Amino acid sequence: MKLPKELREKGNLSSTANKGKKCSVKGCGELAIRSLSQNKWKPYIEKVNLKYYENKQQKIYLCKIHYKDANKYRKTQEKKYQKKGFLEDSTALGRGKRWDWD
Repeated sequence: MKLPKELREKGNLSSTANKGKKCSVKGCGELAIRSLSQNKWKPYIEKVNLKYYENKQQKIYLCKIHYKDANKYRKTQEKKYQKKGFLEDSTALGRGKRWDWD
């Protein structure tokens, strides 16, 4: 979606990187490119063995490298527990015949 010229020129519609937030991972001082919900992303970040500083806003700020690592793990977990499609499960109902095709 393209924004009107007036809104594009305003500086208040900037990303996390332009706000000067630092990466929440301990020992990293890079600028953050993502701000993520602590409730949703905490398990993924801990599984990648990243230690981070907690803040009052319940946000985790990640730089490009750490976000890439956490997101890669999240995608593998989602793929692992992905729901099967409707047609793949339709033959396994087993409660008798629904229609008499004879």
